[in-house]
Amino acid sequence: MRKLIAFDEDTFAKLSELGRDRMATIQELAEEAFADVLKKHGIPIDLKDALRKSAAGSKTAAPVKDRSNRSTKRKRRERLSRSSSGPF
Repeated sequence: MRKLIAFDEDTFAKLSELGRDRMATIQELAEEAFADVLKKHGIPIDLKDALRKSAAGSKTAAPVKDRSNRSTKRKRRERLSRSSSGPF
């Protein structure tokens, strides 16, 4: 997709100079700048970033239930049911 962006002469001259110094085109500088803005505001840049952000959010949203004492409760219930099923 092509969009037209206007720069004043001084800004364009400085961007051109920066591009020459870094051996990058104006397009590459613009892509880097827009990616930085999106990142700053927490907007995923591509699918990989979106999936990473989604996975990080789901880890904190659904805590895992602690089932460490589950077998202890079951044993206690079995003991109580055996003791209550006596001759009386």
